[in-house]
Amino acid sequence: MVDRLRAASVDPASTPSPHETKSETKTDAKGLQEALHEQLFADDETGHAPEAQTAPESGRRWPHLQRGAKIAIGLAIIAVFGWLPLRAIWEYSSVEAVLNSRLVTLRTPIGGRVVAAQPITDQARLGAGTVVLRVVNSRGDRTRLDDLRRQKSRLENERPSLATKLAAAQAAQKDLARQAAQFREGRVLQLEARIAEIQTSIEAAAARRDEASAAVERASSLAKSGNISTVELARLTRELSVSQQTELGARKRLDAAKVELTAARSGSFLGDSYNDRPSSVQREEEMRQRAGDLEADLARTDTEIAWLANETIIEEVRFADLSEANITTPVAGRVWEMMTSPGEDVQAGQPLLKILDCSGAVITANVTESVYNRLQLGDRATFEPNDGGEPISGTVVNLTGAAGAPANLAINPDTLSKEPYRVTVAPRDAAPLACTVGRTGRVVFARRETAP
Repeated sequence: MVDRLRAASVDPASTPSPHETKSETKTDAKGLQEALHEQLFADDETGHAPEAQTAPESGRRWPHLQRGAKIAIGLAIIAVFGWLPLRAIWEYSSVEAVLNSRLVTLRTPIGGRVVAAQPITDQARLGAGTVVLRVVNSRGDRTRLDDLRRQKSRLENERPSLATKLAAAQAAQKDLARQAAQFREGRVLQLEARIAEIQTSIEAAAARRDEASAAVERASSLAKSGNISTVELARLTRELSVSQQTELGARKRLDAAKVELTAARSGSFLGDSYNDRPSSVQREEEMRQRAGDLEADLARTDTEIAWLANETIIEEVRFADLSEANITTPVAGRVWEMMTSPGEDVQAGQPLLKILDCSGAVITANVTESVYNRLQLGDRATFEPNDGGEPISGTVVNLTGAAGAPANLAINPDTLSKEPYRVTVAPRDAAPLACTVGRTGRVVFARRETAP
């Protein structure tokens, strides 16, 4: 086949005729070989004759096609590698970006020993309000709680005694009040009887006065006629004066008795052998005062017992808070870092666990100074992951600049150290992200149209 192609490529003018070729093959070995070759490939000459005719043309076209292909490939490479700088110049994009999220650090409010509330593994998902750890302090100070309980117990033991004394004093006061009432009623009856007696004496004295006055009038008439002596007239006159004074004294006693009756009816008693209040009334008043004091003591005891009970409840709650604390997750998220283990002794305020807040996903990006100066809060942006995932749309919510990165981010933007200017983008919908923190990529910021 090679010999035939070579033969086809030779100038037809110099090619010998078939008769000459056959004669030459008969005379030398080379001719014999060519004859044999022609016999072997005699059947292919007719099929390859067109190829032999087109071979010169294809030989001339192939270098041109090869050169055109190289030029096309070169132009494609130039277009691809030239478009990247043009695209970087045309677009506002970050140098580096990472899908980030905020961390919630759970700290212990008390010192004690850590106890696992449930089995927790790294990267475990937790719902909001889940109790993940418990801290137990078996050496809590309960001195005040014990003092409050002792005081409350003492007052509760004293209260029955005070109540009994109060009941006895009230019973005695009622008995003395009954006696005083009986005495007052008897005294009133006595004074009423005395007043009646005095009124009878007054009537008798008035009758004697009237009789003595009549006797004096008769004696005065007889003395004028000399039928009675002067001595008898003087005696009768004296008896009239005595009867008048007796009536006057009786009326005075009646007035005094009425005064005593009025005082007795109002609760005061007048007499020579006692003061205005009898002993029964005075004892009743003393017992009433004692009952009032006991009632006040009982009320004070009840108040103190109620106060101590309330303080005991407060102290029990405080002691419970100091002796045991449940560590709960404030948000739904994923365990990011376990900073302690069950059985470890911790101090108050020590961090125990870091939770990745899945609802607070953000995109932190580092940009050049020129891009940073063109950005504003609220600008639209798109995060393009390096793994070829779907782009994530968002809005610029923070332009930190060259300041330090927040300490509550899962991935510190300082690790992206190519550019110092930092931008934070909040995704429009954080649900599809599903806590996929750590995905790298770049953020493309939308251009703002400037007014002419």
